[in-house]
This record gives sequence, structure tokens and C-alpha cells, in this order.
Amino acid sequence: MQFTNEKKIQLAKQDRSDKGDWDKPILALIKKINSEKDYYTTSSCSGRTVLIKGKDKKQEGLFLFRTHEKISLSKLKKEIKDASYKYKGIVYFKQESCILHVACSSLDRAQEMLDKAKLAGWKKSGIIASKRRFVAELSSTEKIELPVTNKGKSLVSEGLSKLLVKEANRKLERGWEKIKKLERML
Repeated sequence: MQFTNEKKIQLAKQDRSDKGDWDKPILALIKKINSEKDYYTTSSCSGRTVLIKGKDKKQEGLFLFRTHEKISLSKLKKEIKDASYKYKGIVYFKQESCILHVACSSLDRAQEMLDKAKLAGWKKSGIIASKRRFVAELSSTEKIELPVTNKGKSLVSEGLSKLLVKEANRKLERGWEKIKKLERML
């Protein structure tokens, strides 16, 4: 009964992310998971590309640019230029993989979710257990991270910019394929 009540409360909450809503590539998977009696999602991201201040602590205004969609070369170049004006410290380009947190009614159900996720390619996944609940933390492995500006100057060439766009978009697509695969397996 406690799990059912927690699920009802969680699903009634407004999205509290900075973005304010769910990413389209992961929405069908979220709906499918939330329709199952033994599961509900607590957080999600379909993968993203960001320019972020080189700070160790999470703080407001950390993101200089963020998208959950593919990026064009012209957009990346514009955003790097804008970031170099806005922030004089180190700015990092990051492409981050999809991630999903799923609350589970039991350890067995968490293990079932984890097993399916791993078969779908979500290799960096595990179970978080507490006194209150079991959470399957599902994450993929696609990732890029490197500094692109420092002291207001760009560190990337035209060739590197093209490569970053190509690889970031490829990795986003690969993550989206894993999302669809997990959805089919549930």
C-alpha cells in the first residue's frame, strides 16, 4: 500500500526540472513504465548536449546552453561564441547519455527492470536500495566532455567543431535507440 501511495503522489507532482517538461524521445517509455503497477519514474533525461561553466558545484546559471535535440554546426559555433562572452572561466562541451530513475515495488521488480535495461543497452545501470524503496537507476554510456573556451577565447577549431556535432548527434541517436528498445521490451 505504501508503494501505491508514493506512486500516486509522485505522478501527481508537477515537473520540477529547469526545462519544465519531459523530453519527447523518452516520453512514451515514461508513460509505459508509469502505467505498470509495480513501477513509476522519478526523473528522466533522453540525453542532452550542453555548454556548462567549469565549476565543481551545481549552482544556478551553470548551464550556458542546453538542448535535448540534435545540434547543427552553426548553432554550436554561435553558442560557443556566446558562452565565451558570458563567462571568462573554462566552459565545457558535454554530450550526456539518457538516464532514468524508476521506483520499484520490490527488489525482485527492480532486478527485472535492471535486467531488461541492460539487455536494451543501458550498460551503466544499477539498483539503489533504501529503507523506503528500491530505485533502478538506468543510464547509458554515451558521453563526450571537453573544454571549449577559456578566458573568453575559443579552444576549438572548425574541424573539431564539425567532429563534436557529428559525434554528439550520433551518440544522442544511439541513446534514443536504446530508449525505444527498452520500451519494446517492457
